[in-house]
Amino acid sequence: MKTTMGHTVSVHAASHGNGKGTAAHIGKVVKNRYVLYFVSIVSLLVIWHFSAVIGESSKYMPTPAMVLTELWRIAHENLAGKNLLGHLWSSMHRVLIGFAIGSLVGVPLGLFMALNRYLNALVKPIFDLFKPMPPISWISLAILWFGIGEESKVFIIAIGAFVPALINSYNGIRLVDPALYDAIRMLGANRWQTMIEVTFPAGFPALFAGLQIALSVAWSCVLAAELVSARSGMGFLIILGMTMSNPAMILSGMVVIAITAYLITVVLSNVEKWVCPWKVELPQ
Repeated sequence: MKTTMGHTVSVHAASHGNGKGTAAHIGKVVKNRYVLYFVSIVSLLVIWHFSAVIGESSKYMPTPAMVLTELWRIAHENLAGKNLLGHLWSSMHRVLIGFAIGSLVGVPLGLFMALNRYLNALVKPIFDLFKPMPPISWISLAILWFGIGEESKVFIIAIGAFVPALINSYNGIRLVDPALYDAIRMLGANRWQTMIEVTFPAGFPALFAGLQIALSVAWSCVLAAELVSARSGMGFLIILGMTMSNPAMILSGMVVIAITAYLITVVLSNVEKWVCPWKVELPQ
């Protein structure tokens, strides 16, 4: 009898332990960020699908399947002499050139402003007047100055990328923890060593954050420029879809832009990890 009762107790304990182990495993799977990413994307697609097939919006809201079909079509069909990849490259090379120009001007200027109070006093009042102006407000002037060619589009993108690149470079240096300076000065470092060992390493994460913001602004600017005057690019495809009353083409262009911008941001994030291995990553 004792043996039977002991066996029964052990079976119940094992069952209870297995139940706890299964629950812990399920909880671990549910908390996995890649599982949550998958659930998030699937939920978006499901909501999108039912929003497109139910109600008044069904006329103007294509389903995800319709957008994929349209993507396949424009990837294999020439529109204004280019297929989807050709239009994507037209936009991307404008973005990269304008982003490079805006960053190459904004980042060094922001760093020098943070390090030199005289330069800061000269430049900051002008920049504070310039900063609130939306980049797309320069479109009319850009067309008057440069015409409707590539130069006007690159100019608008460079203006858009310049502002966040400068602001984050400037703030990244100005907001370095003063305790770090105290520590390295106690060790006998001179001004040059302080900049190399503390100022720049501590400010680089903010600088890269500014570059990511600048990249997002650059994509917004290229679309605005292409919507006004362009015969190629993703903005041209979107405006063409509107002209043809083809919402699937409009959303196809938006999806391609979103995926491309995300991939470029991932590349920039990996560059940041390589340049700033000391940066503390928050748990995801």
